[in-house]
Amino acid sequence: MSKLTTNCTPADSLTASPKKDAKSDPIVTRLNRAQGQLTGVVGMYEEGRNCVEIVQQILAVRNALGSAARVMLSTEATRCSRERKVEELDAVIKELLRA
Repeated sequence: MSKLTTNCTPADSLTASPKKDAKSDPIVTRLNRAQGQLTGVVGMYEEGRNCVEIVQQILAVRNALGSAARVMLSTEATRCSRERKVEELDAVIKELLRA
C-alpha cells in the first residue's frame, strides 16, 4: 500500500492568482475554527460545565478537523492530478477513502 508522503499545498495555490494571505485559505479557516472550538472546550472543562455539553463540543472539534483533513486531501488530489503524478494521486485517493 502506498503511503502519502508529499507536502501539503495551500488550497488557493492551485488557482492562477497568487496567495494573498492565510485568511483566504479554506484549510487555515477550518483549522482556526477548530482551534477556537478546542479553546472553548478547555474553558468549559475548567469551569466544570456539564459533561454532555463538553462532549458535544469535542465532537464538533473532531468534525471540524475531519473537514479540514478532507479539504486538504482533496486539494492534494487535485494537485497530483494536474501534475500527472499518478502514484501520488493513488495514495491521496486511498487516504480520502479512509477519511
